[in-house]
Amino acid sequence: MAIFAYEAMNQAGQEVKDEIDAVSTEDALGKIRNLGYFPTRIREKGGAKAKGEGAKKSKRRGGTGRIKPAVQTQFTRQLATLQDAGLPILRSLNILEDQQRPGTMKNILRAVADDIEGGATLSEAFAKHPKAFDRLYVNMVAAGEAGGVLDTILIRLAEFKEKGQKLKAKIVSAMIYPAAVVGFAVTIVTGLMIIVIPKFREIFNDFDTTLPSVTLVLLGVSDWFLKGMPPGWAVVLLGPFAALFLFKLIRSSKGGAHVVDFISLKIPGLGVLIQKTAIARFTRTLGTLIAAGVPILEAINITRETSGNAIYANALDKVHDSIREGESFAGPLRSARVCDALVVNMIDVGEETGELDKMLLKIADNYDEEVDVAVGGVVALVEPVMVICLGSIVGFIVLALFMPLVSLMQSVT
Repeated sequence: MAIFAYEAMNQAGQEVKDEIDAVSTEDALGKIRNLGYFPTRIREKGGAKAKGEGAKKSKRRGGTGRIKPAVQTQFTRQLATLQDAGLPILRSLNILEDQQRPGTMKNILRAVADDIEGGATLSEAFAKHPKAFDRLYVNMVAAGEAGGVLDTILIRLAEFKEKGQKLKAKIVSAMIYPAAVVGFAVTIVTGLMIIVIPKFREIFNDFDTTLPSVTLVLLGVSDWFLKGMPPGWAVVLLGPFAALFLFKLIRSSKGGAHVVDFISLKIPGLGVLIQKTAIARFTRTLGTLIAAGVPILEAINITRETSGNAIYANALDKVHDSIREGESFAGPLRSARVCDALVVNMIDVGEETGELDKMLLKIADNYDEEVDVAVGGVVALVEPVMVICLGSIVGFIVLALFMPLVSLMQSVT
């Protein structure tokens, strides 16, 4: 018999630290689950030295850093397939490491394999690389290890990641065309202001005539592009980057994030898309965690941290407090008024029937479809707005340049 030190979550979502006698790690996990706990970390006492040596080896051979979401999604799917085929976890990691190109992901997989050789669990090894594997990822893997269903959990996690990537890809692809058109238009207008308009100024000066007010405005804009402080071309080209930096700076504070997200939800057209995306994201995350066996309070905490929207994070915070006090999930969500009545009612039914996870995933699937429709609506709205704006700009430039020429031609005749 050996002594195992463990950390776990009880049914109330509180952290428990204790020791237990067992013949193996699997035996210890079984005994901890029988106590009604959800184990999050376990190690054999007296084996710390070996584990520490493994950690040193990992530090020497491995690496850390962020990995692309697409790379993580592909890795998760491949690992799920290998585990479903019955391969040992260490061999699976070695196979996946061998097929990676030199870089961050290969170094991380090498470090994870070294940690497992040193006695760590897969979730513990992943937890050492928080930039690559977030809390949601680590907790789902830990739930799979604790329940002996790692292959099933990895499949669910892979599906979760794939659906998230699919949703993001749809939104990005829908925005590529408007962004490309606006970028091209801004470049053309900037070139006109810097190169073409000054040539017309020289022509107008040669005729020594009174210019219409619209022409004077255009020449003033051209002067600002060339001689302004700061120059207009710098404002136009660097302004989007400055705006993005300011946006991230504001959202870095809790209050700023709340204000920005509140305003974004009120934007006509775009606000509906943001709302539906946020609902789809938090319901799929929470449903996947609960289905994986993560305690509901811990699952809500993880979902709140990964929601990506301060308004919904605050709502989930109230839900967490409500459940901890023995009340319902749907009540505080209804009071927050951040979800449609249909969503709240479906969650209420899921609580009553004991199938909250399935109901949350159904909501997520439904809202994924609605996001597709909303993206199409936003794109349909953006295109005519762009045409009107660009047409107005071109019309203004043409009118401002040719009005003096028409006046000169009339004076000559």
